[in-house]
Amino acid sequence: MIVEVRTYRITPGRRAEFVEIFEKRVVPLHREYGIAVLGPFLDTENPHRFIWLRGFPSLAERDRMKADFYGGDVFRNELEGVLIPMLESYDVTLCESTDLFG
Repeated sequence: MIVEVRTYRITPGRRAEFVEIFEKRVVPLHREYGIAVLGPFLDTENPHRFIWLRGFPSLAERDRMKADFYGGDVFRNELEGVLIPMLESYDVTLCESTDLFG
């Protein structure tokens, strides 16, 4: 399994708004595309940090699923314009599970 650990720095004062949209729109949309979602996780020491994980069966499937998601009408026409302006920065760590958990 391929897992992305995604860490976002949200514009100060907008994390609650971001989380609400994420939970209501982003998570269900990911699941429609077959992308596993774990989180969100709220940093208890930094009120501007937001962390979540998303999983894919393989690197090849990750490429295909991401292209479908980001190329889809909902992301391009609705979510991108709302969520991206709330992000000051983001970091993605790409991980692969060991055989025990794969």
